[in-house]
Amino acid sequence: MTTLNHYLSEKRSAVLAREALIDAGNAGPAALQAKVSAEGRSGVRRIRIRDHQVISDSPPDFAGYNLGPSSPELQLGVLGSCVTHIFLIQAAHRQVPVDSLEVEVTGKIDPRGGRPGYEDIPIYPHDIGYTVHLASPASEEDVQALFEAVEKTCPILNLLKNPQQIRAEIRHTGSAPGEAGVEAEQAIS
Repeated sequence: MTTLNHYLSEKRSAVLAREALIDAGNAGPAALQAKVSAEGRSGVRRIRIRDHQVISDSPPDFAGYNLGPSSPELQLGVLGSCVTHIFLIQAAHRQVPVDSLEVEVTGKIDPRGGRPGYEDIPIYPHDIGYTVHLASPASEEDVQALFEAVEKTCPILNLLKNPQQIRAEIRHTGSAPGEAGVEAEQAIS
C-alpha cells in the first residue's frame, strides 16, 4: 500500500522553506484571481484560474446539461480540498505520519429558500459539515492536535466560519461585439 508519507517529507521541506521566508520578512500578500464566463448556448460556466480551467454547470432540472458540478457543489469541493491540503501541511510540519487521508463534505441547498412561506430556509448552502478519514499510526493525542491545527489555520474553512463583506461592481458595456447589428435589424423588421 502506498502511503502519503514520502510526499509529506517533500511537503515538510516546502513548508519549512516558506516559513523561513515569512520569518525573514520576505513574504507578503498574494493576489488571487479567477475569471468566469458563461459560454454560448449551454450557459456552462468556464472558471479560469492561472493556467487552469474548471467547468461548472447545472443539473438538467435547472436548465443545465450536467457537464460539471454546480457552484454549491464546487464550494463543498473547495472546502474539502482546502481541509485536505491543510491536513497535509500540518502533518508535514508536525511530522505526523499519514497512510491515507480523505475528506468527505456534505451540505444542503433548498430551492425553496427565501420564497414566500419558506423565508426561514437559507438560499445558500447550509448544514455544511465534513468528516476526515485518516489512517495514521500516530497517537490519538497527535491526531487531535493535528485536527485542532487544521481547524485553526484552514483558510477556506475559516472564511466560511467568518464571512466577510464582498466588494461588487458591474461594468455595463451594452451589447457584445457583433450583436448591436442584430438588435438594430430586429428593431427595423
